[in-house]
Amino acid sequence: MTDIKKNLKTIKDKLGDEITLVAVSKTKPNEDILEAYETGHRDFGENKIQEMTDKYEALPKDIRWHMIGHVQRNKVKYMAKYVHLIHAVDRLKLLKEINKRAKNEERVIQCLLQLKIAEEDSKFGLEKNDLLDILESDALKTYEHVKIVGLMGMATFTDDETQIHREFTQLENLYFDLKDKHNFTTLSMGMSGDYELALEHQNTMVRIGSKIFGKRDYDNW
Repeated sequence: MTDIKKNLKTIKDKLGDEITLVAVSKTKPNEDILEAYETGHRDFGENKIQEMTDKYEALPKDIRWHMIGHVQRNKVKYMAKYVHLIHAVDRLKLLKEINKRAKNEERVIQCLLQLKIAEEDSKFGLEKNDLLDILESDALKTYEHVKIVGLMGMATFTDDETQIHREFTQLENLYFDLKDKHNFTTLSMGMSGDYELALEHQNTMVRIGSKIFGKRDYDNW
């Protein structure tokens, strides 16, 4: 049986107070989330809007919900009233929709732009020039209900630590190049398999699931 409370403490001891831990609770039951919640943890990540919304409806309202998956524009409306941070924004049209739905809810929704740093074709994300184009676009300046608070990226799934460090360095360098100009506060990188490597790259947020909640069962998901 997975000891969620023990796992959380072990990871938080490694992270310290400066790094936000997003506990990735996708596919996990509400009971597991409540076990983590009872330790004082409040940041949870989901990658499907419907699942996240169902959990939002059922669980304590002081939970900060992070949307960590690829977002379809037609689903934004379902999370606009409550989502704390959208991690994986990779196109201007998506920001337009987020702004529209946030305006309807009289909110400002925080977002991260996702830089493609992995060599894997399966990973989403923006090329550097496209990311810069979004930040400098006239359209973004009119989106009063969206706030870009930083960058995120996912490294290649590999045992080659040199490659992972190289990819994290790319994200780290771009973040600090842009940080002051755009008032960035959040550099999100590192997951269960590579978060300890990410700690060497001045990240401020990690997304960890299986090392907290145990292996996922996707059979009924």
